[in-house]
Amino acid sequence: MKHSTTHTTRRGRGPARRIGRSLALVLPVVLVLSGTLAVTRVNWSGNPSNSVLTASDASLAGAPAHSRARAPQDVLRDQLLTELQEKDPGVALTHLQEAVNGRPALARHCASIARTLGRAAVRIYGPSRAQSYARPVCDTSFASGVLAAHS
Repeated sequence: MKHSTTHTTRRGRGPARRIGRSLALVLPVVLVLSGTLAVTRVNWSGNPSNSVLTASDASLAGAPAHSRARAPQDVLRDQLLTELQEKDPGVALTHLQEAVNGRPALARHCASIARTLGRAAVRIYGPSRAQSYARPVCDTSFASGVLAAHS
């Protein structure tokens, strides 16, 4: 009776081993990519906005600011913040009301813009002077922004 100690076997060279090797090469790549995608989905700014950067938006993040289209409410908010700094909150609130009257689609953003103006007014003018500019634009959201910034 012969012993098979010198005879090589096929065990370990079959399809299971090939699949295992393929997984060993592909799995780390998949894990790195999924981790990268997960990190880009997290809102790292600390701002509780609904805006989430997705992997498809990552290419836009490096694009120059002038090549990206900005939402009308963002453009309006920035213009009004500049007016608030250069003139006074009363002028900014008047222009906010005029913008909402002229473009009704901006009405749903009016309250958040007015609150932002209120918080900015407190930083620039202090709480009591900022409150003196309050008026019923966007359901007194300016005053609630002043109060939130003061608290």
